Amino acid sequence: MQPLRRGMTGSAVAEVRTMLATIGLLNNTESRSADSFDEATELAVRHFQQRRGISVDGRVGDETYAALTGAHWKLGDRVLAHESGHLLTGDDVTELQTQLVELGFALGKADGVFGPSTAEALRGFQRDYGLIADGICGLGTLRALRQLGRRVVGGRPQLLRDMMAVADAGPSLLGKRIVIDAGHGGADRGVVADGVSEADLVWDIASRLEGRFAALGVQAWPTRGPHTGPSEQERAQFANDIGADLVVSLHVDGWTSPQAHGVAAYYYGAGESTSTIGERLADLAQREVVARTGLGDNRIHGKTWALLRLTRMPTVRVELGYLTATGDRLRLCDTQVRDAIAEGLLVAIQRLYLPTADDPPTGVMRISA
Repeated sequence: MQPLRRGMTGSAVAEVRTMLATIGLLNNTESRSADSFDEATELAVRHFQQRRGISVDGRVGDETYAALTGAHWKLGDRVLAHESGHLLTGDDVTELQTQLVELGFALGKADGVFGPSTAEALRGFQRDYGLIADGICGLGTLRALRQLGRRVVGGRPQLLRDMMAVADAGPSLLGKRIVIDAGHGGADRGVVADGVSEADLVWDIASRLEGRFAALGVQAWPTRGPHTGPSEQERAQFANDIGADLVVSLHVDGWTSPQAHGVAAYYYGAGESTSTIGERLADLAQREVVARTGLGDNRIHGKTWALLRLTRMPTVRVELGYLTATGDRLRLCDTQVRDAIAEGLLVAIQRLYLPTADDPPTGVMRISA
């Protein structure tokens, strides 16, 4: 869809205003502004984006529209079931997933998508509770969940499972399935500044990282080739299909102000639903890249972007500087800096699997083939 922004009018804007009003972020009672994307609408959109871990730009594109559409569903509003041709999404699915995770059922992230893992976890609950294990969340299943809800509160069983999985995987990278995602590609060049494109830069860095893995005997899977650009959903599906252990997505940022500069790393994080291992890897990647390149430190942040949300394994997205900042651009055009970035990312992944006692300080570890 064409992004909706301030100054626009029409039925699509009216629909967005109605959804914002339904979730309590906008007073939509004034008829003269019912179909106008005014200042109040933009502020409400920004507030919603901030709460949901979506990039805050005050515009309603595909991601924000999908999140708004799902936000009005509450658990119990409709029957939930897995439909392979049309996956149900919404806040009611997220609420169901959160309850199942707190009850100890393994389904990964509470991503708001009723997929096969959610259906299997729900069947497990139904079997344990003596219900028909059909994977359908109807009135009987809701009643059982509500009866247990008063006794089962909080806890992070998924965190314990994730930590055990990393510990059981052992310290060696050999045998790990690691997906390297070079952002954009094909006709989508990403940020372009002074003749330098994001797509080309991150492809080069991804290739350097893949080469380091190959030298260590570790197989890594790229999500795209030098001239292709699959969608975020296709990249996530690829990682899920091969059963990857980790996904590292590489991007370069850009902004209207040339003062914006530095590195930032992102992991899946939305309120109580957070990828703890993803957060740990984002922190390691952020610190290693900053220490080895001299690029500014913009820290780590939880987001709900499609690739972070739809992958079943820990996934991080690293924004490796701003092409629109002269200093960052000059560094990124330096092959030695790109080598240092690849090395830093490799070290961060290795450190994720090391026992705490063997984890070295940031910026000093070297891995030779």
